[in-house]
Amino acid sequence: MSDETHILKAQARERTGSRYCKRIRESGGLPAVVYGHGRDPVSITLNAKDAIKHITKGEKVFELTLEGSDARQHVLVKDLQFDYLGTNIVHADFARIELTDRINVSVPLRLVGDAPGLKTAGAIMTHPVTQLELNCLVTNLPSFIEVDVSGLEAGSVIHAGEVKLPKDTMKLLSDTDGVVAHVVVQAEAPAEEGEEAQVSGDATEPEVMGEKKDDEGEKKEGEG
Repeated sequence: MSDETHILKAQARERTGSRYCKRIRESGGLPAVVYGHGRDPVSITLNAKDAIKHITKGEKVFELTLEGSDARQHVLVKDLQFDYLGTNIVHADFARIELTDRINVSVPLRLVGDAPGLKTAGAIMTHPVTQLELNCLVTNLPSFIEVDVSGLEAGSVIHAGEVKLPKDTMKLLSDTDGVVAHVVVQAEAPAEEGEEAQVSGDATEPEVMGEKKDDEGEKKEGEG
């Protein structure tokens, strides 16, 4: 999280429903809802270009101002809804927070460095765990966590419990045995039995059943 939170300017709206939300989006707005901290939910409209720009950069905590009010509140992005293609944000949910709150959050992992084990023939890197579940202060919320793989040799593994968290006050909630990075050497596939039989088999002509042969296996003159 950056030292300064971005300010989102919002307008309260009374009307809800898909028809009205569509009109808001067509006019350059982003429909959203703010809830939590024992207060009633409030439906709002944000400037879509401004809000989406910062949300897609990975920012999660914002300072929210409502038109006609001098009061400011901090909010956390809790849920995003996308269009049917899964590319454009069409609605956002925000939860009211205090900067002293601790929250549970999923943080994506970013692998950095060159693993020497990948120079081994047939070696690949697997990355089963792509994010970690953390408990941390709102003010310490990271956009991502870097994992250094420059020490991974062939067969080496980095588990979730070995990942260095950005702050000592952060608590790992994910399974510590989860595999974050693993350099695996793939074995060569054995030759197909059919191919082996074809290569090693006798290449002579097949014997015709019922054909008379002399001792050398040749057909006798004048026969057949």
